[in-house]
Amino acid sequence: MQTTATPTHCPYCALQCGMNLTPAPDGTVEVSERADFPVNRGALCGKGRTAPAVLSSRVRLTSPLVRSEGTLVPATWDEALDRIAGELRRTRSEHGPDAVGVFGGGGLTNEKAYTLGKFARVVLGTSQIDYNGRFCMSSAAAAGTKAFGLDRGLPFPLEDIPRTGCVILVGSNLAETMPPSLRFFSELRENGGTLIVVDPRRTKTAEQADLHLAPRPGTDLALALGLLHLVVAEGRVDEAYIEDRTSGWEEARAAAMAHWPEYVERITGVSVPELREAVRLFCEPEAAMVLTARGPEQQAKGTDTVGAWINLCLATGRAGRPLSGYGCLTGQGNGQGGREHGQKADQLPGYRKLDDPQARRHVAEVWGVDPDSLPGPGRSAYELLDALGTDIRSLLLMGSNPVVSAPRAAHVEQRLNSLGFLAVCDVVLSETAALADVVLPVTQWAEETGTTTSLEGRVLLRRQAITAPDGVRSDLEVLHELAGRLGVEKGFPTDAEEVFEELRRASAGGPADYSGITYRRLAEENGVFWPCPQEEPAQEGAADAAHPGTPRLFLDRFATPDGRARFVPVSHRASAEEPDEEYPVLLTTGRVVAQYQSGAQTRRVPELNAAAPGPFVELHPRLAARLGAAEGDPVAVVSRRGRAVAPARITTSIRPDTVFMPFHWPGEGRANTLTNPALDPTSRMPEFKACAVRLEVVRT
Repeated sequence: MQTTATPTHCPYCALQCGMNLTPAPDGTVEVSERADFPVNRGALCGKGRTAPAVLSSRVRLTSPLVRSEGTLVPATWDEALDRIAGELRRTRSEHGPDAVGVFGGGGLTNEKAYTLGKFARVVLGTSQIDYNGRFCMSSAAAAGTKAFGLDRGLPFPLEDIPRTGCVILVGSNLAETMPPSLRFFSELRENGGTLIVVDPRRTKTAEQADLHLAPRPGTDLALALGLLHLVVAEGRVDEAYIEDRTSGWEEARAAAMAHWPEYVERITGVSVPELREAVRLFCEPEAAMVLTARGPEQQAKGTDTVGAWINLCLATGRAGRPLSGYGCLTGQGNGQGGREHGQKADQLPGYRKLDDPQARRHVAEVWGVDPDSLPGPGRSAYELLDALGTDIRSLLLMGSNPVVSAPRAAHVEQRLNSLGFLAVCDVVLSETAALADVVLPVTQWAEETGTTTSLEGRVLLRRQAITAPDGVRSDLEVLHELAGRLGVEKGFPTDAEEVFEELRRASAGGPADYSGITYRRLAEENGVFWPCPQEEPAQEGAADAAHPGTPRLFLDRFATPDGRARFVPVSHRASAEEPDEEYPVLLTTGRVVAQYQSGAQTRRVPELNAAAPGPFVELHPRLAARLGAAEGDPVAVVSRRGRAVAPARITTSIRPDTVFMPFHWPGEGRANTLTNPALDPTSRMPEFKACAVRLEVVRT
């Protein structure tokens, strides 16, 4: 048995913190500090420290399950794979390839995401593939692409944050969602910089801020426009930068000038003096940054909202300069890589567009198929889920739990139940897996080798540290076996490094170019930032390219055809659903420190459950008094889509017109039963962060 430590990375958020794993004699796995990785320098949150708990065969799946007479029962791998292949073949034959859907996840490695997209398009011939990352970063990705010609979560490494002059952190509670990252912001303040936090709640992160702005949920767009208005009015525009490096300023300026400070104060609830102070803190230093997260992004106007914050950066000359710029704090462990290599409805590997003829030719050549055989773009994530049981008759799902995580979750559960056939690959029997006709037990992070791409755009190597239990196979093996059963014998290897070598070729020349990256380089260099194109070797006979990777983007030019960043004119508009007499309160949702995403894994860890045992409704004392609710009382939160019940948590840290619920739990406290599936017209992001609700104390 291996007893040496294996350097690897945490399975959870996009920080991808470094850690060492060592198998213990009692069969458990010990986590130890890995100080050489610069993002966390050995520090880990509670989720990272306890991550090996889910590796135990006591809490995870170790045998395929097949539904028989309404019940999931153990089966052999051949029985399970034969049934999946047979049902997918039957669906395609009777209803056409687009009657088969594929749904992936932002936690899948780059190799899995790449292979899943290839499987959908080459083996199944379906356009109906998307993934849960659509619910996380898609608005920021769309806005970044519009403005800069390229989306990479952070265009600079986290180590730049302490050296800038001011950071505006919009809609992120890093102290709970990414605790090891908070030190970068603490160091910023220690170095004399300032932190502005924009959040309707006074979170643990907001408590660290020099200035906390608490806008009404759904009004971040107006707030950003109001700040830009003041930048213009106070003569803080960097005219030379705009002239040299941007286009479209006059239209964006005109749109912003319609949002005068008093008007913005009425919309957002943020006072004019606070607006002016934010502009002063942001504009006075030589360098500054804006970082957004799910708060402004998970809105039906999320692309425009992020675009307004980007406009603020461009008008003040902050983007594409050292220690300055706009960045998105990607959420899921491989949320960045997951949206680059083909499991998204409109993309091919290398962040290429599926409707680009040149991109189709390049990838088709790597795959050995006719470009015309590749399907076109399909439905986005929620639209795909909403079509289940009607246009889509069978679904293959990997690494996602939409019964808990999707908006209007009860409706999504109904759509899943209406399918003719559902197959799920997962490590645990999640709420979604429990609905399946076939469930396949797959390997986890510590049991397999593969790459992920962090929120910095740093490609990392996760190394196998232990052997998976008997009865468990990798997702790559699953896709290999299914491809063979469906008549495609070649092109779906089970070795992750072999897959990555093909991914390198498929991504070559694309926006997310990995062609200069190898497993050896990842191991030796502690990760490599993309783009890293293949170039001439540094010396004759060298195995790898000389290109060092690109930690900092846009310093010379932006990724647009003319090299200029583009202002995009935007204007404030109301949320898709505003409070009214029947539903007078706003609901916003988010995460807590002890749980992760839908909780399918973390809810199986006793230490984390003890710290966060269940859902709650956070409300202001004034709202609680009007309702007649006391601390701990069961409160029903009711929207036009459903009802959720959880204990009241009364606090002054939230606005009186707003309630907050975390979304990690199923059952009667399932927050996403309430949320609004209204979609952003560009990113197709649902509006998780603002919907109208009413409250009722549940009397027993």
